[in-house]
Amino acid sequence: MIVLGVESSCDETGLALYDTERGLLSHALYSQVAMHEEYGGVVPELASRDHIRRAIPLLTQTLEGAGKSLADIDAIAYTQGPGLAGALLVGSSVACSLGLALDRPVLGVHHLEGHLLSPLLASQPPAFPFIALLVSGGHTQLMRVDGVGQYTLLGETLDDAAGEAFDKSAKLLGLGYPGGPAISRLAEFGDPAAYKLPRPMLHTKDFNFSFSGLKTAVLTVVKNHEQQVVANICEQDKADIARGFVDAIVEVLTAKCVSALKHTGLKRLVIAGGVGANAQLRTSLNAAAARKKFKVFYPELEFCTDNGAMIAFAGAMRLMINPDAARRDYSFDVRPRWPLDDIKTV
Repeated sequence: MIVLGVESSCDETGLALYDTERGLLSHALYSQVAMHEEYGGVVPELASRDHIRRAIPLLTQTLEGAGKSLADIDAIAYTQGPGLAGALLVGSSVACSLGLALDRPVLGVHHLEGHLLSPLLASQPPAFPFIALLVSGGHTQLMRVDGVGQYTLLGETLDDAAGEAFDKSAKLLGLGYPGGPAISRLAEFGDPAAYKLPRPMLHTKDFNFSFSGLKTAVLTVVKNHEQQVVANICEQDKADIARGFVDAIVEVLTAKCVSALKHTGLKRLVIAGGVGANAQLRTSLNAAAARKKFKVFYPELEFCTDNGAMIAFAGAMRLMINPDAARRDYSFDVRPRWPLDDIKTV
């Protein structure tokens, strides 16, 4: 069975073909970062319009990359939510229109389920059950995963997501958008002893997170700096602040993951989402895994951000278990807000 995946939840348009016998055949992705950089963040209306422009050319590119035609598609999976409503509507309408034209069944997929299962696309995928840290610009959650569609929420952020804190703190340092990769790179040159920023909820007995206070701490440091103006802070000062921020957020994420593993007795940890590409987080988790004797799994770097491959794969996994999960009525709705633990089991 060959499944076409369509992802359009935010500012990346992704399409992919996944074969349940041969694996991922091809995928194509277009990022809108350059367009939104001018505004310092994602502009929903611009994102939706750009998805319209990119979807069909990316479909053509994906088919050509796999050496397939539209007739070879057996089913179509698309991101139904969560995400930006207008952006989701574009991907959903493209997927359902193709389904109608080709007389193929369509399946709405949860965006976070795609991220959650993306490490299974690796050459050495984890086995169920495992603990998963979903960490991105919009979400920070710890889940217990016992199988496809079998997810138990252990904890989540009470305010800013980790990726959101990265972007906002980077903006305070004048690093532009997207800030996550920029502040991570700058932190490599910082002095870890220069700024000891707070570790919110590090010692609580639950698995929840809070990062708005850490962002505020960065703001306070910047305002209290003798120069008072971000543009006049020397590069070394910026690097030191970035290092203090990154060290704080990485320590909290690592500690919560270790705590969740201990609580459940599991020995496998999966990291998914855009922040999963962060070099400092990977270094910290790998060191913890060596000390605590557990294994940590990451998606390939190209699958950390939003992409069509994870949607095609998640759709294929659900259809392999339940072929009737897809439908042919082609009416659709989107779910901009959709808790992961609220999706139906397979």
